[in-house]
Amino acid sequence: MIDTEVMSLIKDVLKQETNAIAALENNFPVDAFVKVVNYITNDLTGKIVVTGLGKSGDVGKRLANTLTSTGTRSVYLHCVEASHGDMGIIADDDLVIAISNSGETKEMADVVNYTRRFGIKLVAICANPNSMLGSHADINLTIPDLPEACLIGKAPTVSIILLTTMANLLIIALEKAKGFTSEMYKNWHPHGKLGASLLKVSELMHSGDELPLVKENSLMMGVFDVMSRKVRFGCVGVVDNDGRLVGIFTDGDIRRRLSEGVNLMEKTISEVMGKSPKTISSDSLAAAALLKINESKIQALFVVDNDNRPVGIISFHDLLKAGLV
Repeated sequence: MIDTEVMSLIKDVLKQETNAIAALENNFPVDAFVKVVNYITNDLTGKIVVTGLGKSGDVGKRLANTLTSTGTRSVYLHCVEASHGDMGIIADDDLVIAISNSGETKEMADVVNYTRRFGIKLVAICANPNSMLGSHADINLTIPDLPEACLIGKAPTVSIILLTTMANLLIIALEKAKGFTSEMYKNWHPHGKLGASLLKVSELMHSGDELPLVKENSLMMGVFDVMSRKVRFGCVGVVDNDGRLVGIFTDGDIRRRLSEGVNLMEKTISEVMGKSPKTISSDSLAAAALLKINESKIQALFVVDNDNRPVGIISFHDLLKAGLV
């Protein structure tokens, strides 16, 4: 293919997929969608069982996994495996969400029949409300029935985008309805960068006797003693008589002052300290601390309260150890 043919094909496919999303927006099943969200939020006592097959099954797996990670307990049930012993996954108080673009997936018939036999609520996500699946469902989240973007019109392309979009909308609506928060997300994602990025500064900072602090009238001999005992931070914070942070002195300041010919041993800390220390609050996200450290090209941040009194310190090493870097 030549470049012009590639770009022409790409534009055609993108136009088809964009038009498909527009068609979903213009024909969105609002009433049915609200019923599903309200039922899951207010009335469902069991779990959600998502079922599907093939590419629709892939959408179902992601839906179940993401619902669980955002506060709605869900499992995925392969509809073929359900017919060979796994039907017992479905409990009487569960909700089944069945995904099939055509609604005529014959392997799904046993799951549909099981829900009807035992009065288990069934939600269908399909393009045909009059199909086998759609006609038996309690609620239909109907997507537009549109041609696939595949050149032979067979491979799931446009339909997968529509099914995935409906699944995404359900996930986000349930997050909103259930008041899902970053703190909840962190509890269910304790490992990896996603979970680490939701840690608060208060969970990683050093406090109490670990704080490298000196008074603003301290002689440099005493300052060096504190820095040598608490070398891991590479700095000391300077506080006034009311305990408020008024300055900072770092390993880099030592090198700069010496290169300027300053006799540090004859000075007090207030004469040589930096007077604009970077700070952060304890309830800030650790990710915000990392951003400030990187932008300021420093190694540590003092954590202060509302009166600018130091309550902790957090270093780049702490953030690295927590998995943010």
